[in-house]
Amino acid sequence: MGLDGLVVVSDPYLQRRFSQADLRALQAQYAGLRDASPSGRLRLRDLPAALSGLGVGGAGKGNAEKENSAPGAGAQLTEEEWASVLKAVPRADDRPQQGVSFELFLRVYAEMQVRLKGAGAGKKAGGGGGITRSSSSSAAAFLTAATTTLLHTISESEKASYVGHINAYLAEDPFLKNALPIDPTTDHIFHLTKEGVLLCKLINLAVPGTIDERAINTKKLLNLWEKNENHTLCLNSAKAIGCTVVNIGTQDLAEGRPHLILGLISQIIKIQLLADVNLKSTPQLVELVEDSNEMEELMSLSPEKILLRWMNFQLKKGGFQRTVTNFSSDIKDSEAYACLLNVLAPECCTKPSPMSVKDLLHRARLVLEHADRMGCKRYLTPKDIVDGLPNLNLAFVAHIFQKRNGLSKQLKQVSFIDGLSDDAQVSMEERSFRLWINSLGISTYINNVFEDLRNGWVLLEVIDKIAPGSVNWKMANRPPIKLPFRKVENCNQVLKIGKELKFSLVNIAGNDIVQGNKKLILAFLWQLMRYNILQLLRNLRFHSNGKQITDNDILIWANKKVKDSGKRSQMDSFKDRSLSTGIFFLHLLGAVEPRVVNWSLVTKGEKDEEKQMNASYIISVARKLGCSIFLLPEDILEVNQKMMLTLTASIMHWHLKRPTPYSLDTENGSACETSSTSTSDDSASESSFDDNGTR
Repeated sequence: MGLDGLVVVSDPYLQRRFSQADLRALQAQYAGLRDASPSGRLRLRDLPAALSGLGVGGAGKGNAEKENSAPGAGAQLTEEEWASVLKAVPRADDRPQQGVSFELFLRVYAEMQVRLKGAGAGKKAGGGGGITRSSSSSAAAFLTAATTTLLHTISESEKASYVGHINAYLAEDPFLKNALPIDPTTDHIFHLTKEGVLLCKLINLAVPGTIDERAINTKKLLNLWEKNENHTLCLNSAKAIGCTVVNIGTQDLAEGRPHLILGLISQIIKIQLLADVNLKSTPQLVELVEDSNEMEELMSLSPEKILLRWMNFQLKKGGFQRTVTNFSSDIKDSEAYACLLNVLAPECCTKPSPMSVKDLLHRARLVLEHADRMGCKRYLTPKDIVDGLPNLNLAFVAHIFQKRNGLSKQLKQVSFIDGLSDDAQVSMEERSFRLWINSLGISTYINNVFEDLRNGWVLLEVIDKIAPGSVNWKMANRPPIKLPFRKVENCNQVLKIGKELKFSLVNIAGNDIVQGNKKLILAFLWQLMRYNILQLLRNLRFHSNGKQITDNDILIWANKKVKDSGKRSQMDSFKDRSLSTGIFFLHLLGAVEPRVVNWSLVTKGEKDEEKQMNASYIISVARKLGCSIFLLPEDILEVNQKMMLTLTASIMHWHLKRPTPYSLDTENGSACETSSTSTSDDSASESSFDDNGTR
């Protein structure tokens, strides 16, 4: 083990093949096997049985047993193949009397994984035989896939689908066009994401304008510091569009860890494809409901559930008898797809019809050909349909919805949609709270604040996150909750804890939350958010004496930082109209980290267009530093008092929690690990509202 937990290996081949995360995991396994040996050392002949104990590649009795095993985890090498593995592995540094070294253990593990992957490839191609380290370039691809799935597996079908999406949508991007198209049969996608640019571009594709692309480091050769900034910007921006990134850090992106990168890409693409599956973007979805009760239910559904409801609505038109409840087992036979496409695009039907074909793969192929004639991207193969891969089937149905949803262009005139659209203020506040709650890593994902909080359970989860130990879970009622009074009990406990935290809770009762009172829910949520960021600031070393932090402390700190940097701008309060120019916040960001602001991109902020450009740049620069914020440029332009407070507090929190002095290796430009993981610690500092919940 090297400095700061770095696992050092001398063999360049091993350095290329294994990430630091893999090396740490394998080193722990190696140490455990060695310590478990009676002699305190591993012998070469012990490795087949030892690795078998780990559940990978154990020696089998012969080819007959192996034929029934899939390649990869759980598959077995025969005794003859193990002998071949041990013979193929270089052993220049082998010292039998000292036992198997860690690097020799790595070589055996790597070769074993290559053989397992090679066996699988040989079956598919009709051939046999193992792949040695030097046999072909494909061995490197197999090895990368195997080693990076040491603790997690990735779907090659999903990888190919997402690569196809990236190739199609980002082909004309000025920065990426020379790197595209990406070959989906290789792991190049994971290497390309190490720069951080591709993921930032993908986020902007999903939710345009999320990242001010002027803040992305895009020069030809990026140093480690610049790559880390891109990764930090990516993760904070991903949170700002609704991705769950609690267990992903910048180091994971820098190492190109496939299962984490693929998971993040999957979330981003899913957000893009489901962007219109809601009543605000597609009000024609009102066709799916018959009365106000159904409307209330529809508003509380996730986009995936709405998509299923839309699909069943269309299937009913076609006389389909079953109800589709998932994007996996219910559509494996392609019958639902065949009916759906016939309803939406009957003019694209050809013979033979999918339903006249008994072979499931053939039927799925005909369904995809129908979709092609509609102009829909496939996102999946016939085998993916038959295998019931949920993520790819969801992507396919979402794309069909985008292309042709079959809903009436004339909005259904019914009385219960009159109150459907909130004013812009309420909508922006709901968005900020929803994204903030989802960033906390609680078990429940929120789709609509006003609907999803009404049973009180999510609020208890949030409180437990920001004030651990304050919730009496024995008195809490877990969803699903059918009896209204049980929901009231949860909400009453929420308010009881709020009073203990000194919240202002005048004229609010538990039943107000159950009834979905928007004003009171917003007022309570802002107090949770404000409490959280002030607690985060209070717990920093700068205030280790336990001093309570106030809004005025944050204001004084910000003005002092700007003044000490030699700038003259200041804010009189968080309502100061001069903040709309963006100049003060740019000065503040430059004060806490001088190199982060490119002043050639800053405007005077005199015209509306200039203010908009500055506001957009401020948000991306703050996220690039490590601030987890959910405000919009409009919040700066309108000088939203609460958002101004929490933006300032987030910058203050980032500045005070970083190492002192800020650790930077000036020779290679790499930031210290503490700063690179700062994106997940201040997720409560996003947006806030004043004590009575008004603007």
